[in-house]
This record gives sequence, C-alpha cells and structure tokens, in this order.
Amino acid sequence: MTGKEISKSRLGTVVFPLLLFLVFVMSALFLILIGGKVYENINHRSELAYQKEIAFSYIANKVRQADETGAVSLTESGGVQVLELKQSIEGTVYVTQIYYRDGSLWELFADQNSGLSVQNGNQILECGKITMELSDHLLHLRSESDSGGELFLSLRSGGA
Repeated sequence: MTGKEISKSRLGTVVFPLLLFLVFVMSALFLILIGGKVYENINHRSELAYQKEIAFSYIANKVRQADETGAVSLTESGGVQVLELKQSIEGTVYVTQIYYRDGSLWELFADQNSGLSVQNGNQILECGKITMELSDHLLHLRSESDSGGELFLSLRSGGA
C-alpha cells in the first residue's frame, strides 16, 4: 500500500459518517418544521371550534334561563340581529340583548326603558359570524365560521 491509498481510505471513513450525520440532521430539522406546521393547524382548528362551542353554549344557557312565555324574541336594532330575553326583577322589566357585531358576540343587560342601544353592549367573545332564526318554538343558531355548525333550541315555554 502506498501513502495515497491510505489517505483515500481515511478520507472515506471520515467523509461518509459526516455525510450520514448531515442527512440525519437535515431530516430531523425538516421533521421538526413539518410537525410545527401540523401543530399550528390543529391548534387553529381547535380554537375555531372552541369559539363556536362557547358562543353556542353561552346563548343556549341564557335562553334556558329566560325561557318563559313571551320572554324570548328576535328583533333588529341598528341593523344588527338581536336576541332579546326579558325578565321581571322586583316589578321592573329588564332585557338581555345578545347579538353578533364586529367579529364578536355582545351582550347588553339593561332596563327595558333605558334607551341603551347595541353600541352600549359588552363584548363577550370574539368568534365567527352567528345568525339566529326564531320560528314557532324553535331557535336556530348558525355559525358561519370556518368550522361552521348550527344549534337548534326548542323553547319549553312554547315560543314567543
């Protein structure tokens, strides 16, 4: 064996493991990047579903609390669809207005004659657009977000 043959074999024993290590590192890096993107997508979908479910649960619980004859109605105020829930507290009629405006679910609780409008409400939750329909004794909620969905609530009191 000559000196040139020895250095070539040493070069092969050093370069091959380095290339193999480089391939392993690049594979691990791509795997981490792909996993991060998958996690981001799953988290985004989960957040959209959470917002929709929370909004539906919130509205459903409010409607169930106020479910009395004539207490649940659907109106329009300032170009916004409003779900009105009336209740009498110590002889005074109070109205809870629940509505979707500017990318969020809003609520306004006030005396019936207070003169407050949908501009004075409190923001409850940022969510996708929610539309409501009330016919007979059935309240239909529909989410128009990416995850979509709908909920039907039957009013035990027989409707508006």
